[in-house]
Amino acid sequence: MSVSGLTGSPSRCCLRLPDRSRGLVCGQVSAIPSAGKPKEKFGLLHLERSSWIVSMTRWKTQKTHLIKCAMDASYGDMASESAGSAIFPRINIRDPYKRLGISREASEDEIQAARNFLISKYGGHKPSVDAIEAAHDKIIMQKFYERKNPKIDIKKKVREVKQSRVVQAVTSRFQTPATKFIVKTSIAFLVLGVLTVLFPTEEGPTLQVAISLIATFYFIHDRLKSKIRALLYGAGAFIFSWLVGTFLMVSVIPPIPVLKGPRSFEVLTSLITYVLLWVSSTYLK
Repeated sequence: MSVSGLTGSPSRCCLRLPDRSRGLVCGQVSAIPSAGKPKEKFGLLHLERSSWIVSMTRWKTQKTHLIKCAMDASYGDMASESAGSAIFPRINIRDPYKRLGISREASEDEIQAARNFLISKYGGHKPSVDAIEAAHDKIIMQKFYERKNPKIDIKKKVREVKQSRVVQAVTSRFQTPATKFIVKTSIAFLVLGVLTVLFPTEEGPTLQVAISLIATFYFIHDRLKSKIRALLYGAGAFIFSWLVGTFLMVSVIPPIPVLKGPRSFEVLTSLITYVLLWVSSTYLK
């Protein structure tokens, strides 16, 4: 076209419009409307401009939505990680039973239940899981060793013996007297024992044994104030003591080198008898 003697061509501008299927689309729009159909050209320009604005709005909305979803996912992962990474409070306790919070008499089911509960609660923290597993394994190994090599509980055995009916029936026949009486009987039988060791005769400690029997009658009567009971208890205690002393010397106690002589057997039997008579004279009810 000619403008004031100059020849020129209508310039065109390139508008890049976003398209979701093909990326950016370049559309050429005439900057100067043609002379033939000016209304159609302006209508086309307006339509393309409106389409470009709508596409840009959709693209910004989609971008904002994607950014928001990514941020929500990131924060959600951080929250779940923070919630699952609680630290086991007893992680540094050395005793495995105290670390798991169970007693030493706990069964294997209770041990396993405690381990599963703590793992589910502190499973997000690896050091806590390692501490819980180590305590669990140590307890299980200890239980296995105890089953394989059972040890005798002396305190438990003594308690069971004391609680048995026979022992309770025997102990119920004894009582503790006054201290003065215990000292008196102890001195009497100790003197008899010394005389038996220092002055053994060819016939044996017959005299000392007879004196011990008389002393038993006297001390039982002094406590119980009954001649019949003193006679019965004294005779029974003497027979029982002499039989037990003889059995121990023959089957249990080996010969003692300190006591030598032809009557060493009778001397040791007499000493054992004195001990049992002292118990009967002092504590028999």
